[in-house]
Amino acid sequence: MTPGPLTLLQIYKRALALLAPEKHLAILLASAGVVIAAIQLAEPVLFGRVVDALSKNENAFGLIGIWAALGLFSILAGVIVATYADRLAHRQKLVQMADVFERAIALPQHYHAERGSGAVIRTILSGTSSLFWLWLGAMRDQLTALFGIILLIPTAISMDARMSIILFALAAAYTLLNVFVMGKTSAGQAAVEGYETQLSGRVVDVIGNVTVVQSYARLQAETAALKALMQDLLKAQYPVLSWWGILAVLQRAAATLTMVTIFVAGATLAGRGELTVGEIVSFVAFATLLIGKLDQLSGFVVRVHQQAPTLRLLFGLMDQSVASADPPDAKPLPPVAGNIHFDDVSFKYGSGPQGIYNVTFTAKAGETIALVGPTGAGKSTAIALLQRFRVPQKGRINIDDTDIARVTMQSLRQSIAVVFQDAGLFNRSIGENIRIGKPDATDAEVERAATLAEAHTFISQKPGGYDFVIGERGASLSGGERQRISIARAILKDAPILILDEATSALDAETEAKIKRALDTLRRGRTTFVIAHRLSTVADADEILVLDHGRIVERGTFETLAEGTGLFARLVAEGGFTVPKTTGESSAPAEAPVVLRSR
Repeated sequence: MTPGPLTLLQIYKRALALLAPEKHLAILLASAGVVIAAIQLAEPVLFGRVVDALSKNENAFGLIGIWAALGLFSILAGVIVATYADRLAHRQKLVQMADVFERAIALPQHYHAERGSGAVIRTILSGTSSLFWLWLGAMRDQLTALFGIILLIPTAISMDARMSIILFALAAAYTLLNVFVMGKTSAGQAAVEGYETQLSGRVVDVIGNVTVVQSYARLQAETAALKALMQDLLKAQYPVLSWWGILAVLQRAAATLTMVTIFVAGATLAGRGELTVGEIVSFVAFATLLIGKLDQLSGFVVRVHQQAPTLRLLFGLMDQSVASADPPDAKPLPPVAGNIHFDDVSFKYGSGPQGIYNVTFTAKAGETIALVGPTGAGKSTAIALLQRFRVPQKGRINIDDTDIARVTMQSLRQSIAVVFQDAGLFNRSIGENIRIGKPDATDAEVERAATLAEAHTFISQKPGGYDFVIGERGASLSGGERQRISIARAILKDAPILILDEATSALDAETEAKIKRALDTLRRGRTTFVIAHRLSTVADADEILVLDHGRIVERGTFETLAEGTGLFARLVAEGGFTVPKTTGESSAPAEAPVVLRSR
């Protein structure tokens, strides 16, 4: 049974629980808040007694001195509490941001595909900012305000129970008004957060594809779509803002009515000799203090209420389980020879038919296995299962007789190097991007990997060479240059298992010939899986597995499959290419365009 959404109290408690690493400082700040609240409450009492002393021509300098000393101490204590609360909130915000970031990047790829980058980014940034303001408000102001109200009750009653009723009525009015307005705005606030998330997702999506937007003259269309989403946001937000505006007016009215009532009741009781002028002044000060504290608490509750949808999303992200997390008894993968066996492996996506079914095959150490087939055949799914991006629902995958489900994720993925169709480059220097394969690599090792990937020459021609920053997703490089850096990264990693996912799709024929030599060198002695359409990377595979609708329907070498009458032969015929003939060491195999698709 899926639990319902967290209530405001549950959100508040969970947020404060995150301060556990520095709980002693948090408790100390809360205790200081109690002391400050007590001092603030003493000031109205002293004020009233000073007034009474003056009205009786008594010496009031002692009371004034105590009042001044307590006031000065309250100010200094408030500054210290605010400073340390601010520092604590900033520290813990960064701690939580790092923790949530680490969890987010460890989540399965389907989570990011379903949520979208913009939504995840907004959840992390807005969620941790909301935590910051909640912590800061709780430690710096709200605990002091809460304790101040709690201490005010017995103090006011001890002075005059009848006048205290007026203060209680004010507190009740504030509470009821807040509860009423929160009930009216809960659904609207959730809708606002939904539109905010959509807005962030849209901006990230468009900016990430700005080249497509410009190339297809989508500037006006995308701007118009964004503005339409903004209008939807405003339509959801205006009613919420109106209710909070109404709340503010009603609270001001209640505060004004309270002050008038105190003066009327005080004057009446004073006329009967049942209350002194100083006590009236104290109750006026009590009312002023209570209104300020209630305003603080009301504003804090309103803010928590407004940020509740954001915090629910953040806590939801924190609670996401990493599907491929290590089992308790996981051990590092032993040194890998490279024998890989899929034993009756099945995996299905949700309720749909897409996935793989009863897949069994063996790749011997050093062999190259090519996976081919039409869109949705299951090629990428099989590779995802090998890397434990997905977990088989049936069967097992062994590397050298070790079930990969029983080894640590870190050791498994350290044994696998991948060259993607999309190079997957960071907005960092060329050297940093290559070093992702081996962070502690020397400059010489990086240069050697780039040389083997036929990348050293063009890198040397860039301003700053290996220190050249390539822009977001490698925007400052050509497609072939991006791919060669990706290949250099895999070469540097020097893993015993290699995955080539359309590794040469972005290259022209001349560049591909160079890269093929590098890949041939890289593949030597490594177990390699190839997902490709280019004949040059499929033709010389030791075995080709032909998948269709998630099942292996054919297997064999290129020659035997191409000469047959099955799916592969039909794909060859439709693509118009023939069995390759090597024309020389440095030349690429002759081929015509192929119409297969990778997924």
